[in-house]
Parts: sequence; structure tokens; C-alpha cells
Amino acid sequence: MEKKHIYLFCSAGMSTSLLVSKMRAQAEKYEVPVIIEAFPETLAGEKGPAADVVLLGPQIAYMLPEIQRLLPGKPVEV
Repeated sequence: MEKKHIYLFCSAGMSTSLLVSKMRAQAEKYEVPVIIEAFPETLAGEKGPAADVVLLGPQIAYMLPEIQRLLPGKPVEV
């Protein structure tokens, strides 16, 4: 089974590192085939197209409409 890519974006890419670690641990525990990465929101246009799911940190929730326009057809949630 091909691994799904879940990308998290926040204002600096650092505040989501703990969440990414916990998500990776759970994915490994339950053998869920995913790749989970965190990036600063400035890379959403560059990295986002490769994602299957895009999650935004609450501090950039105001950017949801902009990132949805930037990544049409991708599920983008806060």
C-alpha cells in the first residue's frame, strides 16, 4: 500500500514538531502507512501539492481560504 502524505503547516514549522512526533508514533504503533511532516506556512505552495492531506496550525487558521485556493482539490483543515 502506498504511503499517504500528511503535511502540517504552521507559522514557523517548529510548533507542530511535538504533534508530528506523536502522530508518527501512533501511525507506527498501528502500522498506518503515512509520511507526516511539518513545514512553515511559507512553504505551503511548494510542499503542499505533494500532500494527500494538509493540516494548518491554529495560529494560521486565518490563512485557510488562501491555502485552499493555493491547493485546489486537496483537503485542507485547521
